[in-house]
Amino acid sequence: MASPGPIPASPTAAGRRPDGLRARLTVPVLAYCGTLMAVMQTVVVPLLPDLPRLTGASAGAVSWTVTASLLSGAVLTPVLGRAGDMYGKRRVLLLSFALMTTGSVICALTSEIGVLIAARVLQGAAAAVVPLSISVLRDELPPQRRDSAVALMSATVGIGAALGLPAAAVVVQYADWHVMFWVTAALGATGVALIGWAVPPSPVRRPGRFDVTGALGLAAGLICLLLAVSQGGQWGWGSAPVLSLFLGAVVVLGLWWRQQLRTPAPLVDLRLVSRPRVGLPHVAALLTGFAFYANTLVTAQLVQAPEASGYGLGLSIVQTGLCLLPGGLSMLLLSPVAARVSASRGPRVTLALGAAVIAAGYGVRIADSRDLWMIMLGATVVAMGTTLAYSALPALILRAVPADQTASANGVNVLMRTIGQAGSSAVVAAILVHHTSPVGGLPVPTLHGYLLTFGAAGTVALAACAVALTVPGGPDAEPGLAGAEPGRTRSVADGAMEGT
Repeated sequence: MASPGPIPASPTAAGRRPDGLRARLTVPVLAYCGTLMAVMQTVVVPLLPDLPRLTGASAGAVSWTVTASLLSGAVLTPVLGRAGDMYGKRRVLLLSFALMTTGSVICALTSEIGVLIAARVLQGAAAAVVPLSISVLRDELPPQRRDSAVALMSATVGIGAALGLPAAAVVVQYADWHVMFWVTAALGATGVALIGWAVPPSPVRRPGRFDVTGALGLAAGLICLLLAVSQGGQWGWGSAPVLSLFLGAVVVLGLWWRQQLRTPAPLVDLRLVSRPRVGLPHVAALLTGFAFYANTLVTAQLVQAPEASGYGLGLSIVQTGLCLLPGGLSMLLLSPVAARVSASRGPRVTLALGAAVIAAGYGVRIADSRDLWMIMLGATVVAMGTTLAYSALPALILRAVPADQTASANGVNVLMRTIGQAGSSAVVAAILVHHTSPVGGLPVPTLHGYLLTFGAAGTVALAACAVALTVPGGPDAEPGLAGAEPGRTRSVADGAMEGT
């Protein structure tokens, strides 16, 4: 049985669409929300060394404040993306941001590690903000404005990460650590209000019954997979728990795949995913996520290494954050350039170029990782390549899927990035653990270990470039646009632009 086609929002909903100032602020508001989401993922990092003392918990338990957010974000991103296509993107955006804000308030009110971990699970819901926002931009903006807005939205991931680390470090250094969560709670509440004010109701929806079985199956499979990947280094890659989790992931995701092919209204349209124009960008997203994340992980550790190591600079966490700041600023400045490259050459070329630039950045890191200016240069080049690649990935998805599946398809793409980042974290940890030398009685990664990491990340980036070049080209006929396929309900913005 075919799933029902997209329907427009009701005339009443359309009548509530913002105009004037609110319409002009839709893109900045969504970019603000995307940046805050990325900030939320990094604010806990400066706290990790002190959290055992502050909470009375073990270091292993404290690490779950990062793992819990990663797992919940990976699980909820495709689920909330599908819900956005069905029930309205603004409604689900409000829900995800409200959950994030609630998590911040809980973190600000407690010092119990169990409650902190549960609150971080709520904060992980904000990971769905980027795919939902990209779907809103497709619905609301004409093509000539959409590419630059999508590029900016994609860049917020790196911008927020670059801003979040030094800002959180300053708060932790000069104020009570709970203040950091009060600040993010206030920023989150502001985001909820801005979404309700400036983001219009969804003009395109895909009605039907929500696939609860598919959502639970995907959640169980992803939890098994990401838990094994993220904890493998700590528990032992050959340990019974890790092997059991990997086996469970294979079995559960295999059953889930079969169920998705049989259900009339699946959570993820696997037949659509299997098309090269959709599937290959997902593979590229996984590889790019791996290559990008290694830059953040390794740079922070490298510059904080003690000077006695022979290569380290002994920088504080605040100084480390400032080293990453140029990369975040370059992502902000380069996003409109990335959009122009995609408009003139196509997003496939932009993706391949971005992956190649990432690889070149790691080449710089291999050439010199002792001088601070060269470290910052290499990290910034990687960030610039990430901007190009991340701006192209949603553009490729937009050109390959129907309008009523935009949020769910981009949710899967973001999920693939997350899996790539988790894999990157595991590989980086494995390489550095096996290449250490004692410094002051403590094991410290060697420079050779870092160079191997750069080489691995650069190789993965080149693989992403090769995948990008295999994405089918041809005319970018977006389903439902300009009469290409029926069923696409055009937004008021589209009609207004055509009428001018």
